Amino acid sequence: MVVLHAFLALASGFATMAVLVMLITSLLQKLTPGWVGESGKLDTGPNARREKPNPAYVFVNVGYSFLAAAAGGYVTAWIAQKNPLIHVLALAIIVLLLAALSALQQRGQQPHWYALILVALTPLGVLAGGLVRLRILGVL
Repeated sequence: MVVLHAFLALASGFATMAVLVMLITSLLQKLTPGWVGESGKLDTGPNARREKPNPAYVFVNVGYSFLAAAAGGYVTAWIAQKNPLIHVLALAIIVLLLAALSALQQRGQQPHWYALILVALTPLGVLAGGLVRLRILGVL
């Protein structure tokens, strides 16, 4: 039963992050389609001219990714009744690994600095959200 509850806490936090990122990304693509281009990716073919991502898009994307990660960390700490910090740390490690894998898969489609910012910032967002929940509980 404890393992099931731990899995539920982690899955709920991750689902919160994923749903928020998908919703906001979809909304931004509808409202501001010219920020990144039609496909949402930079053209990296052999004859492609290297485009720089729009600074506003980068700032907004990094910001909402951090906030979505914080929401995921908060939800994980909220659902994990016993040892919420351990669950939040586990989610942060999972997010770090998945973000690094995503950055490797999208090599050449995004600037390296942008991918590194997302890899570093999303686990920090998870930790921040979890710590906010622990502060509310009076643990911190």
